Amino acid sequence: MPEPEDPHAGLFKKYLTNNRIFRDREVLRHSYRPQFLPHRKPQIEEVASILAPSLRNETPSNILIYGKTGTGKTACVRYVGTELEKTSSNMGTICRIVHLNCEVIDTQYRVLAQIAKCLHDVDSAASDKTRIHIPMTGWPTDQVYSELKNQLEAGGGVLVIVLDEIDKLVKKSGDDTLYNLTRINSDLKNSKVSIIGISNDLSFKDFLDPRVLSSLSEEEIVFPPYNAPQLVDILTQRADGAFIPGALAEGVIPLCAALAAQEHGDARRALDLFRISGELADRDESSQVTEGHVKQAQAKIETDSMIECIATLPTQSKLILFSMLTMEQLGQNIFTSGEVSRIYQDIAPTVELDILTHRRITDLISELNMLGVINTRVVSRGRYGRTKEMWFDANTAKIREVVLKDPRLNELKDLDPKQNEAKWLTKTWFR
Repeated sequence: MPEPEDPHAGLFKKYLTNNRIFRDREVLRHSYRPQFLPHRKPQIEEVASILAPSLRNETPSNILIYGKTGTGKTACVRYVGTELEKTSSNMGTICRIVHLNCEVIDTQYRVLAQIAKCLHDVDSAASDKTRIHIPMTGWPTDQVYSELKNQLEAGGGVLVIVLDEIDKLVKKSGDDTLYNLTRINSDLKNSKVSIIGISNDLSFKDFLDPRVLSSLSEEEIVFPPYNAPQLVDILTQRADGAFIPGALAEGVIPLCAALAAQEHGDARRALDLFRISGELADRDESSQVTEGHVKQAQAKIETDSMIECIATLPTQSKLILFSMLTMEQLGQNIFTSGEVSRIYQDIAPTVELDILTHRRITDLISELNMLGVINTRVVSRGRYGRTKEMWFDANTAKIREVVLKDPRLNELKDLDPKQNEAKWLTKTWFR
C-alpha cells in the first residue's frame, strides 16, 4: 500500500520558484549601507572636515548632530567613520571609531565598559595581549574608567566615540558619563578622544550641565528632513539592487516617497513602506508591486506600530483601554469618559489595581488619543456641561488580544460584559 502523500511537502517550493519581485530585499533594510548616500553630501563633507585632524594625530572637535528619525544621521556618521579608518590605515596612523547605541548601552558603567571592550577586541591581535578584559558588570566605575585610560594610552592614536541616541543616555543616567568623557583628554598623553553625539531630540540639551554642553557641542550639525523628490532618489537607488527588473509598477516609488514625506521626511519609513509593499506583492504571487500594495503596506505599518505601542503601555492604561473595549462589546461604538470610568472603577479591584481618580483617568485617555489608539472629541451636554466622547478606528480584536497579554489583566479574558450591562450602562454617573 503506497504511503499517503505529505500535504506539507514542498511547503516553501512556490516561494522559491515563483520569485518575480525581489532580487535582494536586504538592500531595503535600515542596516544596509549603500556606497553612496543621496542628498547628504554637505553633511558628510562637514563631518569629514571636522574629523580630518585625527589623521594628523590631532584632537578633532566634539560634534553634536541633530535631526528627526530617518534623516540619515547614523548612516552618514558610519560612512565617514569607515572612510576615516580606511584612510588612516593607508597612511599608517591610528584612528579608531567606536559606535554605541545609547538606547541599549544607557549607563556610565556600560558605556565605559563597552568602549573598553571594543578597544580590547580591536587590539587583541596586537602584541600587547596582557591587557585586562573589563566585565560588563561588577567593577567600581572608577576602576573601569582607569582601565579604559590604560587601554587608550597603550593603543595610542585617536579614538572617535559615537554616542547614538545620546539623549536616552542623558535622560536615564544624567550627564556624568559625558562629563568624564569630555574631560578624558586631560588625563591622556599618548592618545586623544573625540565624541560625536547623535540625537532626535533637541530638548535633551536642557538636561546637561552648561560645562558639559560647552565641551560637547563644539560643533553642531543639523540634518534636515528629506522632501518627496529626495526620497524618490533614495528609493530609486535602492530599487536597482532590491527588485527584479519590471517588478515595480510606475507609480510605486513616487507614492512611497509622497507618503513618507508626509511623515516628516523619514527615509526609514519610506524604505519600510517600499519593502513591505514588495513583500505583500510577493505573498500574493503578483507579477508586479502596485500602488494598491503600497496602500496595504501603509495600513499594515500603522496597525503594527500601534500594537507595539499598546504592548508597552502601563497596566493602568491597558485597563482603561479594556474598559473602552468592553463598551464596544456592549454595542456602544461611541462612549464617554464617564462611562469608561464607571467600568474601570468596577473592574480595577478585581485585578488588584488601585483605583485612579477621574482626573487621572482623563489624563490617560488623552495619552491614548495622542498615541492614536483612540479618537476623541469634546461635546457639550448643555446644562450638564461638557464631556469627552471617544471611539476606535483600528482593529479592536487585535487591541484586545494585546491588552490581555498583560499578566495582571489575563483573567479578564473570561469576563462577560452582558452580565454587568445593566449596572454599567444605566448607573447614574456624577462627574
